[in-house]
Amino acid sequence: MILRQIRDTRADAETVRLIAAEAFGALHSGPAQLPSEAEIAWHQARTRHLAGTDPQGCWLAEQAGQAIGFALSMRREGMWILALTAVLPEFQGKGVGRLLLERAAEYGRACLRGLITVSPDPAAARRFRKAGYSLHPTMRLTGPVDRAGLLDAGSIPVHPGNATHRELLDSIDRQLRGAAHGPDHELMLAHYDELLVADTVFGSGYCYRLGGSVTLLAATSKRLAVRLLREALARVPEDTEADVEFLTAEQEWAVDVGLELGLSVTSRGCLALRGMRPPVPYLPGRCFL
Repeated sequence: MILRQIRDTRADAETVRLIAAEAFGALHSGPAQLPSEAEIAWHQARTRHLAGTDPQGCWLAEQAGQAIGFALSMRREGMWILALTAVLPEFQGKGVGRLLLERAAEYGRACLRGLITVSPDPAAARRFRKAGYSLHPTMRLTGPVDRAGLLDAGSIPVHPGNATHRELLDSIDRQLRGAAHGPDHELMLAHYDELLVADTVFGSGYCYRLGGSVTLLAATSKRLAVRLLREALARVPEDTEADVEFLTAEQEWAVDVGLELGLSVTSRGCLALRGMRPPVPYLPGRCFL
């Protein structure tokens, strides 16, 4: 088996997507759903983005010419983030994931803080705990939005954001998690459905929405976070179920909003942290945490 850096090419990006689809599909029962063209484009764009910004943090495992696993990671202002890692089912439990994680973690050796979202797979939780991370169990909100609960819009103005808000977004990121997302915002602005921003004398915040998923919400107060989450859920199409992931116990404000709007709460893996506590109020995205 060899490990090589993932290249910023369509071929490598598609290889990563196919491995992830097979690995994560094996964790779920029932028939697999074919991804949409938009989902395929997003997955490929994310991989190519990270291969371009953080080539030393993105690795592919190959055996006998076959790609069998990968790890995508990044460094942002003193924080190391494992965006995604997966191994083909038939090669799991053979040390491939451990070797990929070790190689990716070398890229973040000088970073004081670390952040990973961990799937419900027990082996993943075991691996990251052994690596010295604190595990914070997380919850997930899903279901159709009860529109009746959205009648009170609130007095805090929320408006669409764009690239001109980059400095504001980075400032909020640094306050909450100690590091800006930097170039990642450019990719999210290009592929997510919308960015919502609140900037008032009371503080600032933002969140992204992609279909029914409300992802990467950050605010300088719980009041602003509640307003942003309610606004984002109000914008979820009526024929689409909402999805808000990786809520720790510190995010009760988000749980309360979800329950008020008729969403269901289930357990959802862990948030693995090193050198920091869970940011509050903050909801990490799936890959750009």
